[in-house]
Amino acid sequence: MDTDDPDFFSRLARGDGNTFEDLLRNAPRDDDGNPAQPRDVPFYVEEEPETPLQQLIRRWVNERHSPDVLPTEEDLLSRLLDHIRSQSETVQLLRSDPSSSEEEHFRIMFVQTEVERVKFIVRSYLRTRLFKIEKHARYIMTNPDVQQRLSQSEVDHARRFARLTDQHFYNTVLQSLPESQQTLDDRILFVPSMITEPDKTRAVFVRARQNCPPVRLPDGTALEMQKGHISLTPYWVVEELVARGEVELV
Repeated sequence: MDTDDPDFFSRLARGDGNTFEDLLRNAPRDDDGNPAQPRDVPFYVEEEPETPLQQLIRRWVNERHSPDVLPTEEDLLSRLLDHIRSQSETVQLLRSDPSSSEEEHFRIMFVQTEVERVKFIVRSYLRTRLFKIEKHARYIMTNPDVQQRLSQSEVDHARRFARLTDQHFYNTVLQSLPESQQTLDDRILFVPSMITEPDKTRAVFVRARQNCPPVRLPDGTALEMQKGHISLTPYWVVEELVARGEVELV
């Protein structure tokens, strides 16, 4: 459109030509179909598989929020510890190399920081499991199903801890009581058990990692969680889903 044309303004007054109003009037609407840019095609994002560190973080968070001890992750821990050991050795070699540049030392510092972060998560994960094992040692030793979730070293530790605790109670209190009252596993009607068990009625927040089958809530209703759904529910309701990895605790 040439504004230097002497007839431009006369045509504009008459409404001739492609004026701004004409272009605006003839412009396609936002909801018009555009073959070059289809609007009805959904945008899919392919999920990347979890790295070993991401798997450990998820299991670490689950372990911290679960009232019961979860299945051990010996293989995952073994692979991560081997990787940490290899990275630490590489860092030490590079730090001791006098030919390393300042930029390389800066990168080494980042690698070492990441190694320490992974070490912290591993230590916290193991300490959380150790706390639960010691708290419920006698319950673990009387429940073979729970022992299958532990590593052999954890079972041995639970056995030793339960034995030492029983011996301590006997030496300090029980030996002074009548023989009929010297046991630690009495089950009396309407009296709480003497063996400390995990409180599976405790409420936990769970997030569905995939579409989950319906679960039964305490009030009898069914809860069917879709992927990404977050719910607050007693732990026993989602215990099996947590074990299968279909949901995660948050």
